[in-house]
Amino acid sequence: MKKQILCDVSLTVLLLFAATVLNFCFFYFGNRNLANITVIYILALILIALKTSGYFYGIGASLFCVAAVNYFFSYPYNMIDFSLAGYPVTFIGMLAISIITSTTTTSLKRQRQAIAEREKALFDAEQEKLRANLLRAVSHDLRTPLTTIIGSSASYLENYTELSEYERTELITNIKEDSEWLLNMVENLLTVTRIREDSDDKVKKSSEVVEEVVSEAIQRLQRRIPELHVHVAMPNDFLMIPMDPTLIEQVLINLLENAFVHSGSSEPTDLTITESGDNVIFSVRDYGKGIDSELLPHIFEGRQYTSGSSDGRRGIGIGLSICKTIIQAHGGEITAVNHDKGAEFVFTLPKEKENEDYV
Repeated sequence: MKKQILCDVSLTVLLLFAATVLNFCFFYFGNRNLANITVIYILALILIALKTSGYFYGIGASLFCVAAVNYFFSYPYNMIDFSLAGYPVTFIGMLAISIITSTTTTSLKRQRQAIAEREKALFDAEQEKLRANLLRAVSHDLRTPLTTIIGSSASYLENYTELSEYERTELITNIKEDSEWLLNMVENLLTVTRIREDSDDKVKKSSEVVEEVVSEAIQRLQRRIPELHVHVAMPNDFLMIPMDPTLIEQVLINLLENAFVHSGSSEPTDLTITESGDNVIFSVRDYGKGIDSELLPHIFEGRQYTSGSSDGRRGIGIGLSICKTIIQAHGGEITAVNHDKGAEFVFTLPKEKENEDYV
């Protein structure tokens, strides 16, 4: 609070001083036109009203401007005398113009602040809804595979001698797959903790080489799914954009894994990176059965969806809601559409801005 008051006072004094010096230059080295002097002070008042908080600074500055015009630049100079003809009218007229200018600009600024607060409240409500959906879905997603692990391990231990080699292998395989999926879920949830909700800069960005981030994401996923095949197409130019590489890798892993697991196709997945204006566009396209048209509008809401495969426990809502959170925190957008031969997920990331420093 004290810092804001100091800034407002300093700005007000600086602008009034600059306007007064400029007016002295016009008055003593140019033509002594009172209208030009008045315009310069009014411009200073507008800037003060726009850049400071509340009405006090604008109204106080308007009183100073009226006094300065009458004291320094109106005859008789260096004095205020209301007894002269027309002098009270000049004084009151300048004061009225200055106060109206100050209060109008301050009112407009407060309206803009109110609109910004309403938009922030709507955004916060949307984020709260997303978190609620995410928690509901997570509770289901964690409970189901844990139950499977407990059941499979219990059957293996209790009926070991009665089970065939094939049945034992199948139980161990189910435990392994469920454990890997749980690990992936935990990694997804941990990535969200890297996003700082109370900060204007949602994520800690650094300038990263896109090719390296894409390569690392594919390698990490292929260690878990060796049969995954991805066709990558990207510009020949060296491409760097500001991002948190760990978070963007997780987005790519989620999208590529969804394409492999839920498409129902053995065709390779296409990962295409292109440039468009101030953004870099990432496209993940599969050649499977696509997304149910009823689910498509709600695909990023964190609800529990199944792909219709026999492995119904692997819902697609959780990872995608986390992807949306990550991309929005980077200032980008993510969408999902169906094409003629499958589904496509597209997200954008802003390019590095000039004169902007990253860690």
